[in-house]
Amino acid sequence: MESGDGSDSSIEPKKGKAKKTPRKPKESVLKQKSPAEFFAENKNIAGFDNPGKSLYTTVRELVENALDSAESISELPVVEVTIEEIGKSKFNAMIGLIDRERVDQELYDDFETVKAREKRLAKEAREQEIHAKNAASGKKVKETAAKAGKGRGEASFFRVTCKDNGKGMAHDDIPNMFGRVLSGTKYGLKQTRGKFGLGAKMALIWSKMSTGLPIEISSGMKGQSLLSFCRLDIDIHRNIPHIHLHEKRENKDRWHGAEIQVVIEGNWTTYRSKILHYMRQMAVITPYAQFVFKFVSETPDKNMTIGFARRTDVMPPVPMETKYHPSAVDLLLIKRLIGETSKQNLLQFLQHEFVNIGKPHAERLIGEMGTDFTPKMAVKSLTSQQLVRIHQLFRQAKFGDPSGDCLSPAGEYNLRLGIIKELHPDMVATYSGSAQVFEGHPFLVEAGVSVGGKDVKQGLNIFRFANRIPLLFEQGADVVTRTAMKRINWGSYKINQNQDKIGVFVSIVSTKIPFKGTGKEYIGDDISEIAAAVKSAIQQCCIQLKSKIVKRIQAREQQERKRNMSKYIPDAANAIYEVLREAAQLHASKKRKYEGEDAEILKKVATRALTTETLKEKLARHVEQVDYEMALEYATQAGVSEEPRETFHIQSLESKGNFIDLHSPVFVFRLFQ
Repeated sequence: MESGDGSDSSIEPKKGKAKKTPRKPKESVLKQKSPAEFFAENKNIAGFDNPGKSLYTTVRELVENALDSAESISELPVVEVTIEEIGKSKFNAMIGLIDRERVDQELYDDFETVKAREKRLAKEAREQEIHAKNAASGKKVKETAAKAGKGRGEASFFRVTCKDNGKGMAHDDIPNMFGRVLSGTKYGLKQTRGKFGLGAKMALIWSKMSTGLPIEISSGMKGQSLLSFCRLDIDIHRNIPHIHLHEKRENKDRWHGAEIQVVIEGNWTTYRSKILHYMRQMAVITPYAQFVFKFVSETPDKNMTIGFARRTDVMPPVPMETKYHPSAVDLLLIKRLIGETSKQNLLQFLQHEFVNIGKPHAERLIGEMGTDFTPKMAVKSLTSQQLVRIHQLFRQAKFGDPSGDCLSPAGEYNLRLGIIKELHPDMVATYSGSAQVFEGHPFLVEAGVSVGGKDVKQGLNIFRFANRIPLLFEQGADVVTRTAMKRINWGSYKINQNQDKIGVFVSIVSTKIPFKGTGKEYIGDDISEIAAAVKSAIQQCCIQLKSKIVKRIQAREQQERKRNMSKYIPDAANAIYEVLREAAQLHASKKRKYEGEDAEILKKVATRALTTETLKEKLARHVEQVDYEMALEYATQAGVSEEPRETFHIQSLESKGNFIDLHSPVFVFRLFQ
């Protein structure tokens, strides 16, 4: 039967493989991700790259939150950090999982064939034999860690606890403060350690991803008889807290502060040094804080407790929130400020919502905007085109630099104390620059340079801080490292860059730290204002050290001259005495006549009243007098003079009293009333 178009519809397809009909591409479906889901999938940008880095970042975020909490109420911080190792069996018991022995060994990542095991054991035996021979011959042998048979699937878990004496948190705020990403109290134009509302939330997200266990928060506030306890995790897809338990408990001790406990996967072995280094650097930049760090291992002999004692009770001022500088705003920010302002007209808006715009300046700006603008026009009636005009004028007009009064640097006094407390250097110099500006944001650079010290390597040891946070990663690309390594001529300051033990400390504070990435790893070298300020601060420290080093070199040379003079006293005394004895003989025989003082000396020589021993004694006394004068001068320069002392009294840090602090760059004078 033929069809109308002449084709035979009764023909069957050829036997064999049927030809596939090409699939139609699926229509793309519009999806949305919550902030929590985004950061869970991109956890590396918040510093959670791997288990070890995640353990370090968790400790760091909790410690910085604790310091912020205590400093906000001007309370001397006391921070206790505990990392408790949790073994596999204990972890399984925590989550209600029964341990199960392996049945099919070949399924596992750490499975090793008989041939591979024999090869490994033979290699280890050869290495041990070489090690024994080298040890017997007295050669130094580098210890090689034995390879563990640990596979990818066998993780290490830790309970991280951080307790502080800060202001605590309101009962109803706790769920959102820990269970909702991009929510927090640190938004606004203010110098803060945190900025993104991520820290503790990312620790909770990592906990949920690696262990599935919730976070536990205890919080008490001053003057309250009840404390809050909350156990929660986070709904990743909806970015809302999932509360397990939220209740108020009795606060018998009237404790105030917060205690946060989270169980996460981590790697203590690899990141142990980084965590301890972080704690030590935090003790340098915050010598007014007391830190206690504990590591609790399943093996008791690996337990450790390290205390970082408070060195001073002088705290930096609490940073103040400030207003935006006109040159630092964009269109979105202008729109937001208009929506939030309580001011009615344009003149009041410009005066009160921005820094460095007084009434006369605001009137001149409005006059420059054009005839469409008047001082009395309603600010909320501005059109999109008018907002663009304001933005353009803000970018082009001249404005004074913002004041640095809103900043809270550590201070030379605290920086110097921190360096001395942790490094015990031979000499140290500090410098605090004046406030400067980049992109409309004020910033301030403090620096310290030390020479010598305990546990300090030869060469440059660079310590970087931003808003009083130690920066430990990405050092090579940081503005401080590049400045210290490439832009400072250390030799011109009598400092040997390769042989001396040099500590370089630079602290940058600002309302906007230009970090590269949300992980707050380093400050880029591409902002010329910051680079110039860092270089100037380090150079000022080096100038101070140069004068001390030159005086020390002079004292050393003088000491060397004293040793040389003492060495030649006998020969010089004998030679002088021989000359005097011959002159005395000539004088006695009247072959040569001496008068006055010379004759008296020669008479003493002739009568043996002046001998070689007398000359030796007088020369030695002269050398000792020179040495005493040199030592006194050096001691005075070094600040350890043995001259008559004046009694003074130091009061204990724990004592209470009314007093006034008078601050100097290098000391604080406390006047008790």
